[in-house]
Amino acid sequence: MWAYTSKRLFLMLPTLLVVATVIFFLLRVVPGDIVELKLLGDGGMVSQATIDQERARLGLDQPLLVQYFNWMVGLVTFDFGTSMWTGRAVSEEIAGRLMLSIELAILASIVGLALGIVLGTLSALLRNTWVDHLIRLLTLGGMALPSFWIGMLIILFLLYIFDWLPPMTYTPFFTDPWANLSQLIWPALAVGYRYAAVVARLVRSSIMEVMNEDYIRTARAKGVYERLIIVRHAMRNALLPVVTLSGLEFAFLIGGLVVTEQVFNLNGIGKLFIDAIDNSDYVLIQSVVMLMAFIFIVVNLIVDLLYAALDPRIRY
Repeated sequence: MWAYTSKRLFLMLPTLLVVATVIFFLLRVVPGDIVELKLLGDGGMVSQATIDQERARLGLDQPLLVQYFNWMVGLVTFDFGTSMWTGRAVSEEIAGRLMLSIELAILASIVGLALGIVLGTLSALLRNTWVDHLIRLLTLGGMALPSFWIGMLIILFLLYIFDWLPPMTYTPFFTDPWANLSQLIWPALAVGYRYAAVVARLVRSSIMEVMNEDYIRTARAKGVYERLIIVRHAMRNALLPVVTLSGLEFAFLIGGLVVTEQVFNLNGIGKLFIDAIDNSDYVLIQSVVMLMAFIFIVVNLIVDLLYAALDPRIRY
């Protein structure tokens, strides 16, 4: 297992290098001067001297290879530069939004996996019964309805039934856990419902496929208890595709919930990325894109390690 883990960790380094290089050069081939777009975007008059001064301040007057070297050094030292939009350090802008997005992604993943695995398992084991039909109907609705629309329904339901609205100001968890959860649990439920629907359908199909394998029939022929067959043999193999889906969904949830965040007045990483694009802040754009790429790579590493833990054959 240690050799497998070391190998996967070693493969992360060239992947991160390639991703950082692609992000850097793609933003440099975008048509137009980013400084002119920023200073002249509102139709104002700015002198060429001011434009040159801003380019020098951002280091854009240096050769491309020098800029690339500074970008790579900044990544290693966690110095991502200064935002062209706010004038603050990019690391401060990201840190203020990242914890919110990570917490929301964790809560939504817990809700989605807990509901999805239970519902998918029941649907597979009680196939073609009324329970199966009801669960399939619920999961179909979860896949069809957008999470932001479910979020609006949740707000209207709370307002109409209980005459209460969730708090619209974000409170860090360690400052006030109750206030934090009272706001984030509702978007987590809205997103987790769709997440659970996808997981449930995948678990159902995986268990149905695994239950027809030869080793399951052999275990039954030996007289092994049905519950033990499901927990020890069937679930362990059926969860392999769920692990892959969960990893990809978790990475997506950190930056891909812009509309849902707006419904609940949350300023996460996704909102920060949209604001950076609107304000032509390429320094912030490339840092956020690199962060999301890093998260995907780390999540992919964790998925590989979970694969090896669930199925020892993968290590070899």
